[in-house]
Amino acid sequence: MMDRPISEWPHVVTERGIELVPCAPHDVLTHLGDKWTILVISLMALAPGNRLRFSQIKNGIHGISQRMLTLTLRHLERNGLVTRHYFPEVPPRVEYELSDLGRGMLPPLDVFSSWIRENWPAIEQARKAFDEKTPARE
Repeated sequence: MMDRPISEWPHVVTERGIELVPCAPHDVLTHLGDKWTILVISLMALAPGNRLRFSQIKNGIHGISQRMLTLTLRHLERNGLVTRHYFPEVPPRVEYELSDLGRGMLPPLDVFSSWIRENWPAIEQARKAFDEKTPARE
């Protein structure tokens, strides 16, 4: 159990209970906390120079559509985590590289990934127990 809130997240206490206050972390989590973003950053972290072509990213992440990858990369570029390199060749070549800010996200992502690996058996066990006691909903 923690002695203090996570990073002292901004909140207010009202008669209805505790409410999180919309703030910068909330906005950032909206764009950076989804599964595709984390997978793209994780894949790019493994690449030499943290740099990959669009097709390499698409082929390296099972299940991601071209549209979702395009949107994810745009969000990452907009937030300063990825730099887009365009080469005016025929056909045009585009590469994406983790920026310094993006590489700065790797240590906390590693901690989170380690937590998942360590706790995966317990998560799977909890899911199984929940599914066994919960009737299927229609």
